[in-house]
This record gives sequence, structure tokens and C-alpha cells, in this order.
Amino acid sequence: MSDHISTSVADGVGRITLERPQALNALSYEMIRALTAVFDAWRHDPEVSMVVMDGAGERGFCAGGDVRELYGYTTAGHIAEALRFFRDEYRLNSAIAHYPKPVVAIMDGITMGGGIGLAGHASIRIVTERSRVAMPETRIGFTPDVGGTWLLGRAPGELGTHLALNSRTMDAADAMHAGFADAFVPSERIPHLLQALEERADPGTPWEIVMLFDETPGPSTLAAARPWVDACYSAPTVGAIIERLRAVGEGRADVAGQSDAAAHAYAAAAADELETLSPTALTITLEAVRRARTLKTLEDALEQEFRAVSWFIGEHDLHEGIRAQVIDKDRNPTWDPPTLDDIPPTLAARVLTEQLHDPVWPERAGDVSARS
Repeated sequence: MSDHISTSVADGVGRITLERPQALNALSYEMIRALTAVFDAWRHDPEVSMVVMDGAGERGFCAGGDVRELYGYTTAGHIAEALRFFRDEYRLNSAIAHYPKPVVAIMDGITMGGGIGLAGHASIRIVTERSRVAMPETRIGFTPDVGGTWLLGRAPGELGTHLALNSRTMDAADAMHAGFADAFVPSERIPHLLQALEERADPGTPWEIVMLFDETPGPSTLAAARPWVDACYSAPTVGAIIERLRAVGEGRADVAGQSDAAAHAYAAAAADELETLSPTALTITLEAVRRARTLKTLEDALEQEFRAVSWFIGEHDLHEGIRAQVIDKDRNPTWDPPTLDDIPPTLAARVLTEQLHDPVWPERAGDVSARS
């Protein structure tokens, strides 16, 4: 058991708390292995009828995978260790999605990247007024994984494409609208919800109990932005998306609902942001989300993500992105290649289909729809 995971069982509820608040409960490989062991142990334990996951501290459930650990693996040439990290993490994500008992995830505070891998596939996903939910991988020259493309590909319209490319952070209302969360419970009521889940007062199912505490989070800015987001992010390439965003930002595009001054500013800012991010990461991410829409299972998406990750961990932009954002924190990455025009047109398709290393589920090789 990891020192950064605490567990307890009481009144049929298995409680898992991520205990690394100084790092926003970022997932190390040790934590992934410990979580896997707990879920395996409780799968057939008659003393556990539901699982509740939360994070220590008030700042976040889980900020994601430990990118410092990943950086250490890749810069030292320990590729096998990096791949083991991702394989085991993805298997844990799948196990949570198909767990035979209800899994309730409390996404209070920052929930990003690997945190989405834990909470985003749970049976009941709860957000609070403090929730900040995102798949922020393009900011470090990377691409959404942990089943993120599966969720992003199923968001309404082109909202998932926008969220993926821009690494946009969602509040509670946005997360619910985009399909990343199911219920809104104010943070001050979370202790009462946990007590009610343990006491199993009537009504007795976990969802019915959560509904006793559920409130309306307010309007979603994502929902309001959808007319111009759909119009812009449906373009065939990242370059064309930026062109459409510029047109909306400057008031030149004929898009329903785009006459709002706030929409103009939002679209212009989105275009500015895309032009600062890794052209390689953006190109592959766009293709990954679009392909994920056609896949049959979460596991198919995870395998596609693993093929992309297997390629990225040997590439300049991921190392440079982590260096600039996490290690040196100069926020000034130098991407290679530096522009979208320099990206080979066949790169994304090759990265997403080429099997560089053994897959996450070798037994499924050649039968990508076998697992559901």
C-alpha cells in the first residue's frame, strides 16, 4: 500500500482517499499500483457494496499523473518504465469503468488528466463549486489520454474538440454539460453526503442518495458558446479552426449567436492560445478525438491513446512542454516543428495506428471490439 493512499471499510462503503495534497494528489506509479490492488481486493469482498473516492485537502481531487516522474523516466531513457506506468494506469481506468459495484467519485477542486482517468469513468461523478475539470495535455506538448478522448469525443457538438485542443478548464456547470460529471453538490454538503452514503437511509441506492444533495450549478458558458464553437471546431484542420476563430473574433463570420461581444473575445483568445501550443500535439489531438467518436469501447480509445503515448514519450515536444511548464516553469517552450505548416499531413494517422510497443491488452490484439 502506498503512503499516498488511505482506505477504510465501514457500513459497506469502501473509502479511498488520495493522500498527496502537497502535489494536488498527483498520481505516481506507486499510487496507481496501490489503487489497482484496492479495487481488485474489494471486487469480491462482501463487506464492500460501494466505493467512494476523494482527495485529501481542499485544493483538488487529483491534478493528474505525476509528470515529473514521467519526465524522469523519459529523459533518462527508461522507456519501459514509462510504458508500464501508462499500461497499468489505463487498466485501472478500465477497471473503474466496468467495476461491478457503484463507484462514487468526489471531484472537489482540481480534477485534471489522470484525475479524470479515475473519476471520469466512475458510476457517479460529483462536482462542487470548487471543481476545475480539464484535460490539459496540449499545454505540455502531449495529447489527452486515460480515456479522455472517449469522453471528449462524446461531448455535445464540437465542445470536446475545443476542450481538447485548448486544454480548457471547466467549472461544475460546464463539466456536467460536457458529460464529465453527473451531479453538483456544494462542498459544504459533501461530509453530509458521505455520512448519508454510509448510513444508507431510505432511499437506499447511491444515486438516490446523491440526488438528495444535488443542486443546480448555474448556467454553462460552454453551452452558450456552442454555436460558434461548433462552427469553428468542425473545420478539417487545426489551421482552418484557427482561421474560423479569427473570423468570429473579428466579427467577420456569419455564425448564429456570434454577434455577442463576449463571444468575439472568447473566440479571439482561443485562436491566440492555439497559436502558442505545440503544432504536433494539436494535430494529433484533433485526429484522436475525431477517431474516438467512431470507436466502440473505452478500451478501444485507451489502446489508441497508448499508441499515441508510445510515440510521444520519445518526442521533443513532450519533454520541452514538461520542462517549460513543470520543471523550469519559464512558460516559454520551443516547439519542434514550430508551425502547423511543418507537420506532415499523414503524421496523425500514423501515430494513432502504428503499434510501436505491446498493447495495453495483448489478448485483445486483432479483436478491438472484444471487450465491452
